[in-house]
Amino acid sequence: MDAKTLIGRFVRKLREDKGLTQDQVAAKTGISYQFLSGLENGRENFSIAVLESLSKALGVPLPHLIGSAYESKPGTGLPLAAPEFFRSQVPLPPGMQVSHLEAAMNATQGLIARINTNLVSSGAKPLPEYIQGNKFSGLVSNVLCAALHEHSPYKHNSDQAYPDLINPNAKESGKTVGLEVKSTIQVGKGGESHNGHSGWHLIACFTVEPSTGVIRFIHVMLAVLNGHTHAQSDWVYVGSRVNATTGSRRTETYNTTLAGTTKLRDGSVYLDPTIVDFKRWRQARIGVVPPYSIFGKV
Repeated sequence: MDAKTLIGRFVRKLREDKGLTQDQVAAKTGISYQFLSGLENGRENFSIAVLESLSKALGVPLPHLIGSAYESKPGTGLPLAAPEFFRSQVPLPPGMQVSHLEAAMNATQGLIARINTNLVSSGAKPLPEYIQGNKFSGLVSNVLCAALHEHSPYKHNSDQAYPDLINPNAKESGKTVGLEVKSTIQVGKGGESHNGHSGWHLIACFTVEPSTGVIRFIHVMLAVLNGHTHAQSDWVYVGSRVNATTGSRRTETYNTTLAGTTKLRDGSVYLDPTIVDFKRWRQARIGVVPPYSIFGKV
């Protein structure tokens, strides 16, 4: 694939991930939408000045625009989410699209991979060997939040409080829609929370390749959970726990009930069936199995 086709396709992907039309981007860059369309389809040549204008319009540095275009090419070694594992029928938070999730997952996997490549090439150990398991999961959560901020309508919560992200242009029941994000290596695990709030929750399960430190998302769940004050709460208070081996105290105070965990599992928007065996997972719900559930055909 030649450079103008590769970069053009990546420009289109960035534009679509950010929810921008060709007219909007063309207006910001001072080129016609016809020229932009040709560029995105690999028919037009581009100058450095045009690429600089496009990078500003799309909100990414020019080196990132060029470098990521090549990194997104199949066979370059960066781990990419498998498009066939996305389940488009699953309800998503308002304004969220599968393409946003895919871009954020790939950005997260790519960043961790690049860090590990630099570490290993310098003779050091992969990143996960330097960071305690639960703290590494927290790091992945933070990177995924930043990637969602970059690639979706959901932005960092300016109050630095619950939830992690908000969509300033979406409201439910008169309130701005938020999204709480957690990552874990425990596949199919439910949610953990300091406060057990109501709202949208995303749980991203991943694996780690021991020799390289590369992470791959294998199961991503999304659901609206009822807060701990709700009559049918999806949370149970568990208090603070002490690890019997290390003596460290964990700070999570709420875990999802089986009903809450089932809601999350029903909302499996990404699932790698070659790794995740969900058929024996227990379920608990009020009412019928929703048509989008992974349990619908079990």
